[in-house]
Amino acid sequence: MANAQADGQWYPPEWPDRIRPLADGALTPVTPKRAATVMLLKDTGDGPAVHMLRRRTSMAFAGGAYAYPGGGVDPRDDDRHVRWAGPTRAWWAQRLGVDETAAQAIVCAAVRETYEEAGVLLAGPTPDSVVGDTTGEDWEADRAALVARETSFAEFLDRRGLVLRSDLLGAWTRWITPEFEPRRYDTWFFVAALPDGQRTRNASTEADRTVWITPREAAAGYDRGELLMMPPTIATLRQLTAYKGAAEALDAAPARDLTPVLATARLVEDRIVLSWPGHDEFTKHIPTGGGPA
Repeated sequence: MANAQADGQWYPPEWPDRIRPLADGALTPVTPKRAATVMLLKDTGDGPAVHMLRRRTSMAFAGGAYAYPGGGVDPRDDDRHVRWAGPTRAWWAQRLGVDETAAQAIVCAAVRETYEEAGVLLAGPTPDSVVGDTTGEDWEADRAALVARETSFAEFLDRRGLVLRSDLLGAWTRWITPEFEPRRYDTWFFVAALPDGQRTRNASTEADRTVWITPREAAAGYDRGELLMMPPTIATLRQLTAYKGAAEALDAAPARDLTPVLATARLVEDRIVLSWPGHDEFTKHIPTGGGPA
């Protein structure tokens, strides 16, 4: 399990040993895999709440950390015809900074992972409708088949007669795992509102707890050192505190800057300085012979 700092920042104890060779130019970074994650919102009397899950401490990556539903892209979603509503693939390609096939796969990953890990499906029988309750046994069988990659998302939609509602997503930010990590992801973060009639549940085998929590409460828990989070998670929570409702956050998404946030590590005298551009709170000064300062 990762160590936490005085706040709740996820900080693996092995990081300094990985950062040193990167700063020295001796490490060849692993190519990051494409991924998507969704900040699912619902309105409460205290403003929007976001659905979060706590990764099991046994997980090799970010064990014990709070995160949003999400995961890697299924390569099958690059080239299969997916029933689609909302902005075109060309629009999404421009928004996400990729080609059209990659854009389709990334959006599919966002919708599929939300269904796989939270039981919430951003799709409907028509371009302007959304499915209702998805908690029945037949839905669960389909969800399990998606998790096991026994069926593709396109096949699932076709068999159900459903259309992916890309208009229910807003692209929010993009973070790339630091170059010194052995597991790396190029992750697009999206916002979405919980559809009427649907409800979340802990459908993920990777999580031992799920919560609906306001971004302000979650950030306060992190600041107290009670909730462990990776930098992109707490950064996005702090950004969400500015909005009074889910619709307001979704309306703000199209203007958000999607320039990738990638940590840099540089050697300054006897210390390695680890920083995330635009996010000074995560900067760490690591003595060349020890842990973070």
